[in-house]
Amino acid sequence: MATRAEGAQAYLPGRGGLPALREAVEGCRGCPLYRDATQAVFGAGPAGARLLLAGEQPGDVEDRRGSPFVGPAGRVLDDALEAAGIAREEAYLTNVVKHFKFRRDERGTRRIHRTPSRTEVVACRPWLDAEIREVDPEVVVFLGATAAKAVLGPQFRVTRERGNLLTLPEDAAGGAGRSALATVHPSSVLRSDDEQRRAAFDALVEDLRVVAR
Repeated sequence: MATRAEGAQAYLPGRGGLPALREAVEGCRGCPLYRDATQAVFGAGPAGARLLLAGEQPGDVEDRRGSPFVGPAGRVLDDALEAAGIAREEAYLTNVVKHFKFRRDERGTRRIHRTPSRTEVVACRPWLDAEIREVDPEVVVFLGATAAKAVLGPQFRVTRERGNLLTLPEDAAGGAGRSALATVHPSSVLRSDDEQRRAAFDALVEDLRVVAR
């Protein structure tokens, strides 16, 4: 049995591609987040997709349904991808952390998102590396600071680099020479007030258009 210190690496199958990874992630005990989540939420999309988008973690709806980006933020992402000229069904969508981290509200009826710790992100990173290896995309898009820092380093700032084409570091799976881009998470559009929401959405679309071009 793997220990907490080993993270996810001990649970990765040696072969079998994405189907084997998707099956194995359900048994991952590489960090404590599995204890409270409904299930692990693995990536979705075609092997061989030219574009891989990685967010922070599944939300409440994703945790219940077992698929990435199917909640409110996912609908924003769908609209943004369409506006940028990118077909969602041709992209691979995933998260850097595969289990939903949350706290209960005072009444215990709502599950409120909590940001994964650096330790939890590092523990879960082998799953993302394996997905990048298997999908072999031309470009990886990081949605939000947690996702970007998971691969580009803790000093990375989305506010400084958003929308710029970068190169993945060599320690990322297949990173050498692979392009990357960081932008905001679509949930940030939902958190914007009514006056700023349209501008926030348009800025997200413009970042995605860099990839589409």
